[in-house]
Amino acid sequence: MKLSGAQITIETLIEQGTKFVFGYPGGQVINLYDAIYEADDRIHHVLTAHEQGASHAADGYARSSGGVGVVIATSGPGATNLVTGIATAYLDSVPLVAITGNVPNSLIGRDSFQEVDITGITIPVTKHNFFVKRIEDLADTIRHAFQIAKSGRPGPVLIDIPKDVQIAEYEYTKMPVVEKEEQRKPKTHKLEKLSKMVKESQRPFIYVGGGALVADATQEIEQLANVMDAPIGSTLMGLSSVYHNNPRFLGMVGMHGHYASSKSLSEADLLIVIGARFSDRATGNVNKYGNRTKIVHIDIDRAEVDKNIIVDLGIGGDVKEALQELLPMLETKSNGEWQKRIEALKQEEAQQFERTVSLDTLNPYTLITEVQKYTTPDMPIATDVGQHQMWVAQYYQFNKPRTFITSGGLGTMGFGMGAAIGSALATGKKTVLFTGDGSFGMNMNELSTLSKLQAPVVIIIMNNGVLGMVRQWQNLFFDKHYSQTNLSGMPDYQKLADAFGIPSYRITNMDELHKNIEKAMHTNGPVLVDCLIDKDEMVLPMLPPGGSFDDIITEMEEN
Repeated sequence: MKLSGAQITIETLIEQGTKFVFGYPGGQVINLYDAIYEADDRIHHVLTAHEQGASHAADGYARSSGGVGVVIATSGPGATNLVTGIATAYLDSVPLVAITGNVPNSLIGRDSFQEVDITGITIPVTKHNFFVKRIEDLADTIRHAFQIAKSGRPGPVLIDIPKDVQIAEYEYTKMPVVEKEEQRKPKTHKLEKLSKMVKESQRPFIYVGGGALVADATQEIEQLANVMDAPIGSTLMGLSSVYHNNPRFLGMVGMHGHYASSKSLSEADLLIVIGARFSDRATGNVNKYGNRTKIVHIDIDRAEVDKNIIVDLGIGGDVKEALQELLPMLETKSNGEWQKRIEALKQEEAQQFERTVSLDTLNPYTLITEVQKYTTPDMPIATDVGQHQMWVAQYYQFNKPRTFITSGGLGTMGFGMGAAIGSALATGKKTVLFTGDGSFGMNMNELSTLSKLQAPVVIIIMNNGVLGMVRQWQNLFFDKHYSQTNLSGMPDYQKLADAFGIPSYRITNMDELHKNIEKAMHTNGPVLVDCLIDKDEMVLPMLPPGGSFDDIITEMEEN
């Protein structure tokens, strides 16, 4: 059948399984929006308050569903407003298709109104992007974009469609959903070498990243740990890939990682890294990282091997397939002395916790644990970026994959509101957003989207009146020069919520914590909780800048 380019675009999105598309209309996508209007019984459009919010919502949708998120924006500022969201998805390997409109082909390169070279701008932060000059190429380009976005190491793809291509007509034929591109198999001889290294090791450690979630390798990782008699640690992005209730899981490793997990990794004689990229926040001083251990890196993205850390053995390929082939090669072993050392480190961590965290005062730990009383394992937990993000990573116990929705690689403040909305729509479940007053202020306009949708999102604002993480660094390393980290002038969040018709609660003490969290978690639709915490609360443990795991700060010295 003959359709316009705009109709072909929407039909191809539906054909590829798109149920929700997030966006904001404008002059160069008005034809696309007319096509959405005609197809509103088969595809649901979510109008956000800002294009950045739309990009984060599409991102959160993809993370929670495991599918491809889709976002639409007009040319010029509409397209550039997507860039932060695209970069966020790129750094965290999230499959996203961004569709932008542009001026007609005849006006390209003439400094036309709202013209911008969005494909040129986004080259560094996309897996690939397309400028569609001909309607004949449109449908297949969209299909190819979906395939690229979800194949191998996932990531965002941008498609820029000039207005004349949207208006032109061409024959459209429905096609099947595109499959992922087949990846090269892990090399058997390398897996055999790894099996020998496992046999010879006495202090093995398994370290998982976001690639484990992408590959759905939870079961294989847990089997590997049991066979090797090894503890498991994770990156920030790897959280929820291994369940917290697994006794072998020691928690997050890195700058604000769990003490026992970070120290165990540093003392291991064999480190098996699964789907992680050795970011600077995870490694600390790279010159001191892994000096006492052999390192094996398994990753679908072969470009990550030896990029940040030179390893003893690199294995390219899908990590689930690699582990499935590896496991039959291994013999079950026991590392008694190593387990004794791990138990000692866990005891040290428990003692540090007892000395530094109060259980009967309002603080990040008591807040997060109180919220978790009312959650279920399959409930998405989204965060913004800052101290609250690290506290959630440290204290919340994730027991189902894809339930931790956060910006790790780019560290995007303002990510949380859109991401929580996208997660709630993807899962149909109540979603909790932990945010800080600084992060919340960046995209609080998305309260309008939340109110309109009546999505079941519980917003927990850890309100300390400051930019907490920057202030923490100023306290520790800049002689308490609190430059521009005071957030005076922020609104009354309860009044703000009321302006959007969203119920709210305030928490200032433990009695209000117990009473108001229960009320908030049992509220249908959106709800906001303004929780006042001490501005001097710090995220500990912490690796100092340029430090190694031997330099972990676990407690603050008394002044």
